[in-house]
This record gives sequence, C-alpha cells and structure tokens, in this order.
Amino acid sequence: MTTPTFRKIELEAYKPGKSFLNKKKNIIKLSANESALGMSKNASKVLKKFRGDISKYPDGKFKELTSIISKKYNCKQNQVICGSGSDEIIQMLCQLFLNKGDEVVVPEFSFLMYRIYSKIVGAKVVFSKEKNFKVSNDEILKKITKRTKIVFIANPNNPTGTYISKNQLLDLRKRLNKKILLVVDDAYFEYMLNEDYKSGLELFKNKNNVFILRTFSKIYGLASLRVGWGYGSKKIIDALYKIKPPFNVNKIAQKCAVESLKDKSFVKKSVKHNLDWAKKIQKEMNSYNIQTNEIGPNFFLLDFKSCELSSNFVERNLERSGIILREMNSYGIKNCLRLTIGNAKENILLIKQMKKIFKNV
Repeated sequence: MTTPTFRKIELEAYKPGKSFLNKKKNIIKLSANESALGMSKNASKVLKKFRGDISKYPDGKFKELTSIISKKYNCKQNQVICGSGSDEIIQMLCQLFLNKGDEVVVPEFSFLMYRIYSKIVGAKVVFSKEKNFKVSNDEILKKITKRTKIVFIANPNNPTGTYISKNQLLDLRKRLNKKILLVVDDAYFEYMLNEDYKSGLELFKNKNNVFILRTFSKIYGLASLRVGWGYGSKKIIDALYKIKPPFNVNKIAQKCAVESLKDKSFVKKSVKHNLDWAKKIQKEMNSYNIQTNEIGPNFFLLDFKSCELSSNFVERNLERSGIILREMNSYGIKNCLRLTIGNAKENILLIKQMKKIFKNV
C-alpha cells in the first residue's frame, strides 16, 4: 500500500522528563516542574462532585474563566484567550505570525516548544547566547534581523531557573524593533519573591507588541487537565480566536481553573513550601559542590562542573532508588540535571539518597 506524500519537517520531537522506571513501582518524579502540593481543594471538589453534562460541548469562549482572570489580574477580559495548556497558545501564535523564511529568536537554553512550533510552520529558529545560563539582552539583539518576527522569553527561564530583572525586561522591549512581537512566558511567576522581579503581565499589560503566557499546570497542579491562557492586544486575540480549535479547553478543566483562582491560601501555602524547601535543597546541593541557580521558581538547574561526581552518575544512582530528575542533554546542556522541588516526603528521600551517593566521595 502507498502512503500519501507529506511534508518533511526537520526537527526533534519534544522529549518530556521521564515518568516511569523499569521494574520500579514507587516512583518519585522530580522531572517535570509539577506542583509539589498537588491541586487546590477547590479543584479537587470539582473533580469529585462534577455534575455537568459531559455530552455537551464546553464554552468555546471561556466566559466564566476569562471573567475571573480579568478580575483577579485587573486586565481586560476581551484580551484573554485560553488554550489546552499554554503550549497550544504558543502554537497558535506561530501559526498567526510566522511564514516560511521568517525568523524567531530564542535563548539557547529555553523551553523546547518555542523552537518546535516555530519550525513546524517553516520559520528559522535563531539562538541567542546565554551568560552563565542567564538570558542576555545584548545577545538577543545581536541576532535580530529584518526577518525576525517573534522573540520568546520565559521569565524565569525553563530549564535554567534563572530570571531577568524588571529593568532588564523593560530594556529589552525598549531596544527591540517595535514591529517584533515579544512573547513573555510567565509560567512560574507565582513562585517569584525576588525583589527585582516583575511578571510580564504586570509590566506589559497595556503594550500591543507584547504577548503574555500563563499556565495552570505548575503552581495550580492542573497539568493533566491542560489549561493555560494568554494576554495580548485585542487585534491579536481576535485573530487567535479565528484560528483556535473550537472547543479546545474541556468543561472540567475550565471549572477547575476557575475554582483554583479563588483559592488564595493554596497559592500562599505552595509559595512558602517552595521557599522553605528550596533553601534546604540548595544548601544540600552546594555541600557537594553542585551549583544551582538563585532560589526562585519551583526547580533548580544542578550544575556538576565543580562536583567530583558527574550528573550521569548521580542520575543513574537516584533512578536505582526510584527518584527521577530531568536530564539536560535534550536541551544541549552538559553535565547538568534539573530538579523539581517536591513535597516534604519526596524531598526528604531525595536528600537522604544524595547523602548515600556522596558518602564515600
């Protein structure tokens, strides 16, 4: 039988962090930057007691969810769009803005979906150098050409855990050509207590040439339900609504997101948990000469360049005990691992196992 010819796309598929280990039942998964405390009790109640009619399509305009988003963040409801995870919105932005031969600038170590969706539509991905795993405005600006249409920035950045300050982010927008869309991914903003940090939404709420991404997959713990949102100029939002799938966020996901936004105490508890454990884990890693990014998001990039053991050795030994971290080879980062801050039990077991690994070093 003959397979019809299809377009050849030169790219590597997204490689998620491991979720399973052969012959291991009790896994501690610290590879995907998921919520340490699970989901809000509000969202849990929705799942347990949902009585909506599953046979009916969900609201394709997300009226209830965009209403609470606009009130919570003091932004305009008609400038919000939701997606099946924020990565679907990245995909739609690439479809909307990019043609074959256009260019997209991304930091060399950044969320893989920026480059994947850009390449799918035929755009050229240009990588800007980072300095000590930190995004550099000057390096981004060096890569700008007449063909540049989008610059993607995650702040804080995944997978490096570093961030750029409020002033750096403002400086980047000021120095970029006004016709270039700056996309600021706020996926981890809730965790950020650093004084010089401001989220993209806070800084660029009224800018027509900046688009903001947000997600419910991280601090809100709704990763399996796939729901995220974006904020931009009304012209961009209106165009995105024209090309988005008709019922892309399911009814239960929308309702869980609504209820999660109402639970301020859960977010406060999650942020405190993250800060407390980040201090302990950073101290532990530094004792083995494993360098980390500054405390901020719910993960660390562990750099083994000054450590007596390699990242591969530590990764293998952790996996033998059922603990999974994120390898960094798929990002092009050598001798490093990414560690998600887990719940108390997971973190205690991680620290215990690290002590065993380094006992005889």
